[in-house]
Amino acid sequence: CRGCGGRRGPNHDRRSIHVDKIRFMVVSGFLGAGKTTTMIALAEYMDRNIGKTAIIANDLGANLVDTSLTQTSGCTVAEIGNDCICYQMDNTVDQIRRLRDKEGATFVMSDIPGCGVGALDHVYHTLHDDNADEFTLSPFMVMVDPERLRMIMPEHADINLPEELVYLLKLQLEEADLIVLNKIDLLDEPTIERYMGFLHEACPDIPAMKISAKDKTGIPELAEYLTTHETALKNFSVRNNQEFADAEAKLTWYNRRLYLKTNDGGKIDCNAVVDDLIESIRMGLIEKKRNVPHLKTFATSGNGDFNKASLIGVDYDTEYAQEFLRDHKNMRMIINARAVCESRPLARLMDDALDEVCDKYDLDCQVFFTECFGMADEGR
Repeated sequence: CRGCGGRRGPNHDRRSIHVDKIRFMVVSGFLGAGKTTTMIALAEYMDRNIGKTAIIANDLGANLVDTSLTQTSGCTVAEIGNDCICYQMDNTVDQIRRLRDKEGATFVMSDIPGCGVGALDHVYHTLHDDNADEFTLSPFMVMVDPERLRMIMPEHADINLPEELVYLLKLQLEEADLIVLNKIDLLDEPTIERYMGFLHEACPDIPAMKISAKDKTGIPELAEYLTTHETALKNFSVRNNQEFADAEAKLTWYNRRLYLKTNDGGKIDCNAVVDDLIESIRMGLIEKKRNVPHLKTFATSGNGDFNKASLIGVDYDTEYAQEFLRDHKNMRMIINARAVCESRPLARLMDDALDEVCDKYDLDCQVFFTECFGMADEGR
């Protein structure tokens, strides 16, 4: 998102929730930081211990993996697609009100696209100016994961992302009311403390917490903080920021919804199909010397059996939140990719990968929806 100019507001740090208001929070952070998994973990905990909590899944495109994954968790979820909530404020307010009035939510959280910067100004300041009597704004939360954070730590890890995206991560941290280091289950205690020490040094005026959304570590403490603190409403804008525009222009969005079935009607290992499809995409990107900061797939054959996979770069292994428990003869699938690659070659690469997998497993494929666009594409 692009900021629309800073506005200064009061600094709040209160310890109670106004009973007549609904709390709202934006969860920002780099592609693949674990925003959706964290929102689900928070919602599950808060539903049991604090009050009815709902999630808004948001992205620039349509047919979102995050919506499907959130629905399988049993959490209350709404979707705002086709652009960031920053540019759909009437729709965003309507959705929050609907979740309050129809679903009984007392706390609503929304993510924004993983390249998003500027929601503090567009969303928080707008809600504060126009709806202060209706909404209480919890801290603007920015999530980081260890691998991406290493790009700006003293070791300056090179994970094959352009410098413009390194700058984007720094900009996101600057916008935060609260920084949350996720995926600490992947680190030992001395390493966790080193990462947290870096955050405290690099962002001395911004509180930082550590969690593992996967293992639910730190979720109660995070929920307590978010429901007892409010945003500082900092003056933050990326208006006319050419560096941010350059970073945004590096990314292409790809979304596809499709249906796959075996031609002979027999059941096959659909986990292998998903794995081979992602691997073919990964190898195609490597061949073109391009990368994918985040690729997500969600596949289901119904009856609660599903596969959720994620890739945070061509140098990484595919991670699975869940795999199919049984073989199937068909599956519905959503693919969301955020790639450092031009839109046309990315679209061809995706088609080639799908054709390769269909040939290998003798599958019939029906594609219902595809979109592929660069942030700077003419006519977008």
